[in-house]
Amino acid sequence: MGFPVIKRVFFSLLVLGLVGGTVFYILTQPEQITVASIPEHQVDLSNGEQMFWAGGCSSCHAAPGVKGPDKLILSGGVTLDTPFGVFRVPNISPDKKAGIGSWQLVDFLNAMRKGVSPEGEHYYPAFPYTNYQRMPVEDLIDLKAYLDSLPATRNDVPDHDLTFPFTIRRGLGLWKLFYLDQQPYSYSQSRKGAIERGRYLVEGPGHCSACHTARDLFGGEVIAAKYAGAPSFEVKQGENSGSVPNITPHEDGLARWSERDIIFAFETGMTPEYDSFGGSMVAVQNNLSKLSPEDRVAMAAYLKSLPPIASIKP
Repeated sequence: MGFPVIKRVFFSLLVLGLVGGTVFYILTQPEQITVASIPEHQVDLSNGEQMFWAGGCSSCHAAPGVKGPDKLILSGGVTLDTPFGVFRVPNISPDKKAGIGSWQLVDFLNAMRKGVSPEGEHYYPAFPYTNYQRMPVEDLIDLKAYLDSLPATRNDVPDHDLTFPFTIRRGLGLWKLFYLDQQPYSYSQSRKGAIERGRYLVEGPGHCSACHTARDLFGGEVIAAKYAGAPSFEVKQGENSGSVPNITPHEDGLARWSERDIIFAFETGMTPEYDSFGGSMVAVQNNLSKLSPEDRVAMAAYLKSLPPIASIKP
């Protein structure tokens, strides 16, 4: 191969690399909400508190093992050991340095709806913004106001410990093209009442699918097995804590549970077999017990309306 041929091949590869890099840069550009697009809204702190409990914010963002009023100190620290590496849940208290106290409303909306940080970087989907994107802006504004009212704590959480290539955040822009549809929830005209409210709470702030749905090779939810159970990535005493159960009305899941059973479990943590919830579900149940009775009824109604799907086998 003569020098002119080598030169042409090198030049062609250089052009292809530049074109590929440009396309990658364009496709992975973080999309952000602008201040001008935020609607006027009178803050409702009581609704913000309900969104806080529905969203289970304290389950992940309070220090592991805390109880009572300390659950409102969102210092972070929960560890998730996944096939992609170790994720550490951050401080989201109103502290201006360690937490999110310096965030403007638009920063919060971009995090929750777009999965983008105030610095313009993609967040990893261990933070369930694929669910939070369903929440109306008004609910998110109320939630931000409630978070701002909580105690600040200066606890610096270490960064994630991930393996290559997952350390390249920019690549998450491609992930979002497949798994983030950026469609907020809208109530169906054909389904009214409790089931529809339950659908919003379960699929939106409750982000139940984030734990109860298996993931594919790229970390996206397996839609055909939605709510049919998954491995648990929560680390307890150096070991993963088993699996997360099927919550569809399949015989592997909630087929034998009535709506009343589900509501009672949300209220008390007790199952129809007179057993109690364990693992991370203890904190989730504590959150659900603080919702209005109507919202617990709505969530139970929606779960019983799901298509029954057999549990995912390891």
